[in-house]
Amino acid sequence: MAVGPVLRMPVALAEPQRARRTTDAPAEQRLVSTAFATVSADLLERAEAAGGEAQEVLEAQSMMAMDPTLVDDVNARIDAGSTGERAVFDAFAEFAASLIELGGYLAERAADLHDVAQRVIAVLRGVPAPGLPESLTPYILVARDLAPADTVLLDPLKVLALVTRDGGPTSHTAILARSLLLPAVVGVEGAEDLLDGAMIIVDAATGRITVAPGPDELAAAEDRLRALAAEQHIELAPGALRDGEALPLLANLGSSADCAQAVRLGAEGVGLFRTEFLFLDSLAAPTVAEQQAQYTAVLAAFPGQKVVVRCLDAGADKPLKFLHGGPEENPALGLRGLRALRANEEVLRDQLTALAGAERATSAELWVMAPMVTDLVETRYFVDLARELGIRVAGVMAEIPSLALMADQVVRACDFVSIGTNDLTQYTMAADRMLGSVASYQDPWHPAVLRLVKLIGDAGTGAGTPVGVCGEAASDPLLAVVLVGLGATSLSMTAAALADVRAELLRYTRLEAAQLASRVLGASSAAEARTLARDFVTN
Repeated sequence: MAVGPVLRMPVALAEPQRARRTTDAPAEQRLVSTAFATVSADLLERAEAAGGEAQEVLEAQSMMAMDPTLVDDVNARIDAGSTGERAVFDAFAEFAASLIELGGYLAERAADLHDVAQRVIAVLRGVPAPGLPESLTPYILVARDLAPADTVLLDPLKVLALVTRDGGPTSHTAILARSLLLPAVVGVEGAEDLLDGAMIIVDAATGRITVAPGPDELAAAEDRLRALAAEQHIELAPGALRDGEALPLLANLGSSADCAQAVRLGAEGVGLFRTEFLFLDSLAAPTVAEQQAQYTAVLAAFPGQKVVVRCLDAGADKPLKFLHGGPEENPALGLRGLRALRANEEVLRDQLTALAGAERATSAELWVMAPMVTDLVETRYFVDLARELGIRVAGVMAEIPSLALMADQVVRACDFVSIGTNDLTQYTMAADRMLGSVASYQDPWHPAVLRLVKLIGDAGTGAGTPVGVCGEAASDPLLAVVLVGLGATSLSMTAAALADVRAELLRYTRLEAAQLASRVLGASSAAEARTLARDFVTN
């Protein structure tokens, strides 16, 4: 949460005019080539300075500035008579539009392309690229979207929070804001209409923006901020409920570079290690040795602790050339997750072999799970293959309703289940998680989603099978308590949320968490579920 005045991001550079170039093509192409190289080098320099998750984001953006396909497109447009500025603008805009059409993860990268184009055009014009506003006092930054290169330069002592018109939960703005421990609300309708100096309250826990708050609203927000500040001084003790029952709090990680911060913020292990970063920029799957080196680095950071690794989750928003033959009509419902791996079993075999080798080389406790598992048949397939290749603890992710409905069978065929609330919500509500027009449906508080979680939790309790939650829902402190009441035995989240969730859990016993969950299940909507939960806490 944050309270403060609005300061808006400066406007983008003006669109280049549609005019024929007056210089010869080779000369114009040399100027553009130099501009590309300048921008790429600048982004790499920022990446080195940033480190961690931000470094990977900026390195990927730097590669965009030197992408051969884009460079060839720009040169072709110059040959056809375009100016360098206009060629860059049109080539990047066309590529960004194609990513937006694909949707999902790729659509979120369109903003990164736009930023690279702005930086190249700024070099060609000899002017500074649009950047962060200047202010002597703290403020809440409001923007249409925020480029990764700017996000990593935010001063947390000056920027109180972020509000953007565009972006989704996997946009680089959201990812980097979390890594900087900054409150952020993205995808806010009308954000561009907020005026400089307007006082607002940003509540990242609820995704709510309060404009021109009254005295009572300001007082309540200040009380909440004082309480949050006090909670930050709670020792980094293991997660637990008020009655002393242990409730492990784990971290979601995207690469080995994220390990240090997770350990510093008190993660008791890893509840979700996403392995996609090893594959996304590859024309062929990395070798067993290459994968094992990366997995070993992660496991070594958590000696004696649990590290849950998700096998390659590609398809839909993350298509890979060596896994997918071509575009699909509806990729979110197509060949993704375990389905894609079964169709390319050698890729899965190599990954499991590398993971088993990494466990032997470290003292961490490795758990491995398959993404997007449908039913008992797929569960048995993955667990049997994992056992064959040396994986001792094998589980599945619950991301689609069919698995929840078959949970009583599934929990007896695997070692654990991990609930991915992001996709479970998407598929339950039939609402693309990256599509702004249906964003209101993408709410894990909806009782339809929570009832599916309860089916899995009850099945796990009955069979003695651990049930974790690794979706973003676990980062919401009050919803985390509800998830525990529904049967979750561990919670995994972005490391920045660990302190808040740890403090919230300490307020409840297991019985109280179950009573809260029972109350919420009777709601008719996500909004009513939140209201019932808050009323329960207040009373």
